[in-house]
Amino acid sequence: MKLKVLLKDLPDIQIKGSKEIEITGITSNSKLVSPGCLFVAKKGRLVDGTTFIPEAISGGAVAILTDIYDPSLKNVTQLIHPNVVQSEAKVAASYYEHPSKELWMVGVTGTNGKTTTTFAIKHLLDASLVPTGMIGTIEYVVGPRRYIASRTTPDVCANHKLLREMVTGGCRACVMEVTSHALDQARVAEVEFDVAVFANFSHEHLDYHHTMEEYFKAKAKLFQGLKSRSVALLNADDPWVMRCKHLTASSVMTFGIDEHADLMAKDIRFDPTGTHFTIEYAQQEMAFYWPLVGRFNVYNALSAIGVGIIKGYRLDEIATRLASFRSAPGRLESIENPLGLQIYVDYAHKPEALRNVLETLKELARGRIITVFGCGGDRDRDKRALMAEVSEELSDVTIVTSDNPRSEDPHAIIRDILTGFRKIHGHHVEVDRKKAITLAINEAKPQDIILIAGKGHEAQQVFASHSIDFDDRLVARECIEQLYLSAR
Repeated sequence: MKLKVLLKDLPDIQIKGSKEIEITGITSNSKLVSPGCLFVAKKGRLVDGTTFIPEAISGGAVAILTDIYDPSLKNVTQLIHPNVVQSEAKVAASYYEHPSKELWMVGVTGTNGKTTTTFAIKHLLDASLVPTGMIGTIEYVVGPRRYIASRTTPDVCANHKLLREMVTGGCRACVMEVTSHALDQARVAEVEFDVAVFANFSHEHLDYHHTMEEYFKAKAKLFQGLKSRSVALLNADDPWVMRCKHLTASSVMTFGIDEHADLMAKDIRFDPTGTHFTIEYAQQEMAFYWPLVGRFNVYNALSAIGVGIIKGYRLDEIATRLASFRSAPGRLESIENPLGLQIYVDYAHKPEALRNVLETLKELARGRIITVFGCGGDRDRDKRALMAEVSEELSDVTIVTSDNPRSEDPHAIIRDILTGFRKIHGHHVEVDRKKAITLAINEAKPQDIILIAGKGHEAQQVFASHSIDFDDRLVARECIEQLYLSAR
């Protein structure tokens, strides 16, 4: 695309150099620059992108988007705007020809449950013959192709590129997890959402946002950016979430269990295979079976049902389609085994998420609950003791171990966790995660439940200087196999 065509609807950007050059791509990562690229040199929290301009030019960049003109740069066109982040989004949307306008866009935010909810919404839309792309924590689904996710919500250029690939690949809709970091950093700027879901709000990411109010303000940006034709789908049982009702220009639809809402679930009954409940909407009632367990998963179901209603599906159609849904990988995922043990792997790495999972398992337990968990390094330290408090309250045995220590000392992280325990007994420490999982399996009796929490679908464990292959599900199966063989 010619630069002059790319910028024809962006008059605020000053151009220093030729407008006739051909732009073949856009990136803010100098390592991804190829000949013909437009390089976006923006200042981040830790890195100043302008320091990478020479590297970008060496890689073939023909244009630079930045905030200050540099007369020393030769043979490269400079695009100047005081707000580079805002301009990057506009340029990316223009280059990829505003793909979100060609898709039915659903954005899902909330502290917990985003992944399960997006998988459920995709399942519902796909089953309704609406081919749906997905962007989230586990993977990006782009038409027939699947990519392992590098981050939950990619950068703004990657987002618009993925959305264009979805359109080209035959998708008619997209469901996207939208994190508070992404909203704060404008990674979904210029993406037009038809529906935005706010599932819940609780303690998380205070290492980044510092206060709950700042965290909420980041989440609220998704709803403040909605058009009047869009719909905000809000959890009526969460007071934080309901604040967005007055912050958006869109229509609002509410869902809930306890507080009065447009869409309600009642008569909730759990069994080991799933959940039965009745949906009440617009003076209609419909029996639902949802093959996931737990009250928190009923909220995930309500989010998906609400999206289906907004899309125009009948309740009986939604009930039939969601009855065949299977949970996202690493979300209360059962590990089948010949020992007859009840073992679950879950991504819960936040206090509220751990509470949700353990309260669900409490309802199913006939024996003890043994919980294995750690906390990630370089993340919110305040939640470490809170995780211990939750596990001590709802587990019979807790084994504290490593998660992804990253640059921190694993023993220091564990010391922070241990401050949350009030009792002397009932918890053990095993810093080696594989040994901790083995300890839990060896400790368990047939009616006990083992929860391995924190990493879920993740396939690596990240240390300061290296990463190793580590999948809780595979490690648990290896431990079980060794135990089974030794017992024969």
